[in-house]
Amino acid sequence: MKLKEKTLISLTAAEDKKAYDLVILDLTEHSSITDYFMICSGRSTTQVRAIAEGIDEMMSKKKMRPLGIEGLSEAKWVLMDYDDLVIHVFHEETRNFYDLERLWVNAPRVDFEKN
Repeated sequence: MKLKEKTLISLTAAEDKKAYDLVILDLTEHSSITDYFMICSGRSTTQVRAIAEGIDEMMSKKKMRPLGIEGLSEAKWVLMDYDDLVIHVFHEETRNFYDLERLWVNAPRVDFEKN
């Protein structure tokens, strides 16, 4: 599956679960770990869990399995590793504390057009 398609599927799934403050960072020139970070937030641990499960469900339907998912039980910060796309689903307070966008300030933000 192409990276753009994978990113659009995860973005759509997150939006379907009412994730907010969605940001996609292009790390291709800044990191060897992954090509993109998708970062989004939920207002409660229940919503964070629902967003992560929604992404996993939609990706699974497209035969995409994560290399790993961490943090689902606490649902303060769920990290989903899809190799060239790493998804961070944060509880809003946890996102503010870790501020990944500040840590990756030199990575350009990507605006994917949904067709």
